[in-house]
Amino acid sequence: MNKNCPKQLHSENHQDEGFTLVEVLIAMFIMLVAILGVFMVFTYSVIFNAGNNSRSQALSVMQQEVEILRSAKFTPTITDSVLAGGTKVARNFTSIDGNRFIINTTVDDDPFVAGVQVDNSKTIKEITITVTLDSPTPGWQVSVPATVILRRVRSN
Repeated sequence: MNKNCPKQLHSENHQDEGFTLVEVLIAMFIMLVAILGVFMVFTYSVIFNAGNNSRSQALSVMQQEVEILRSAKFTPTITDSVLAGGTKVARNFTSIDGNRFIINTTVDDDPFVAGVQVDNSKTIKEITITVTLDSPTPGWQVSVPATVILRRVRSN
């Protein structure tokens, strides 16, 4: 027999050979809990970012409406029809990515009296514009409409 050959390929001591099945299952369970936590964070961030994107688009739509109403004529001789008093019919606006918004506009000819007044002889108008997402994907977006109130004074 050759004395340089190892006596046995496998030793009799099996204590250092690796993990037991129970240890592997516990480690897999801990990793599963950690990975599910990471996926929950990603899901939350995607929903939160979608809400911020929709809110940003609503503000952009509202800014367009404000600019249209601010550029309208309100002089002693000419008042553009967009500044006529009363509650306007709700309009729909579809953005490039397919989000639909509902635009509600109210023009109050006398903001110092409760309710919406229609009187073309008044020299001040209070305009309320509200933009809401038509079909919010995350449910919490339905309670966050974008609203602005501006006043116009008759110019010379």
